[in-house]
Amino acid sequence: MSPDKVKTKPVPCEQSTTVHCVGCHKTVKVDGFDNPKVSKLTKKEALQMYHDMLLIRRFEEKAGQLYGMGLIGGFCHLYIGQEAVVVGFKSAQKKNDTVITTYRDHGHMLACEMDPKGVMAELTGRIDGYSKGKGGSMHMFSKEKNFYGGHGIVGASVALGTGLAFTHNYNKDGAVNLCYFGDGAANQGQVYESFNIASLWKLPIVYIIENNHYAMGTSQTRHAANEALYTRGLGFGIPGFKIDGMDVMKVREAAHTALDYVRKGNGPILLEVETYRYRGHSMSDPANYRTKEEVENYKKKLDPINNFKELILKDKLVSEKELDEITDKVKKAVKEAADFAQKSPEPDPSELWTDVLIETQA
Repeated sequence: MSPDKVKTKPVPCEQSTTVHCVGCHKTVKVDGFDNPKVSKLTKKEALQMYHDMLLIRRFEEKAGQLYGMGLIGGFCHLYIGQEAVVVGFKSAQKKNDTVITTYRDHGHMLACEMDPKGVMAELTGRIDGYSKGKGGSMHMFSKEKNFYGGHGIVGASVALGTGLAFTHNYNKDGAVNLCYFGDGAANQGQVYESFNIASLWKLPIVYIIENNHYAMGTSQTRHAANEALYTRGLGFGIPGFKIDGMDVMKVREAAHTALDYVRKGNGPILLEVETYRYRGHSMSDPANYRTKEEVENYKKKLDPINNFKELILKDKLVSEKELDEITDKVKKAVKEAADFAQKSPEPDPSELWTDVLIETQA
């Protein structure tokens, strides 16, 4: 998807890899966005990407069921419809890259290969959850998998992700931080403070706006004075591009290009990835602010899983039998996660006093 033309000048040109920076009056060149040079998708990669997207979809559907049964309390924000975004980036990132996101985070956890059992146990508030049942949906972490949350404060992931990028830069470990946030968070002040320091110090970070067009229940046209969110970093010398987030292959191409750009020491880059959530903002949201026709149009024409399935079958990369085997595998994994979560005990009340920093005076 090519960058849109907007009234504000200067902006990235249509189909151009050159961005003129408003603030520093420099021209930034980013090779690859008009003609991505990405290796051809292999059978192994195709099967893995299909598995990952389907696992996220089925896991989230099960989480929705458990919420309806009263087994999950508090807030619960489902990722259904947005699977191509995180899976596309996962296919391009390296093991030591770090990931941070906002509260719509279950899909990111699963893409980081966190155990579905531990994720579901945390959702249901059980001791075997990633935060011992004390964090819930929005507060899970795994240092082992380089996943740093899960943050309920809008825009917080950007400031924290910039800090992680500073760590990579300080340690010279060659890793990059992938920092996800939403279109609503793109209006937060701390986002631009982070952009400034990341650009000034050329920190290794890819800022990823998951634009699902609604900040809670407020449409993008009503909350964003400049709807071309990919231009939000231009004043800080950060190049930006808009990507079709309903197409996992296009996300994969953009991810490879962006990560390569950042790894070469060029500093941050900003990607606006257009996507869509099928469910409401959270489980308590009936989503009356949009029409059923709008949602159905995305499901029928733009569903990332169905379209990817058609593509890899058409290209004869995989067979129907292999995809059916993945379907069975995913179904089994989700059932096991749900059963495990319901059998895991609730944390003892004494857990309220653990994992808490207490500073005492000498």
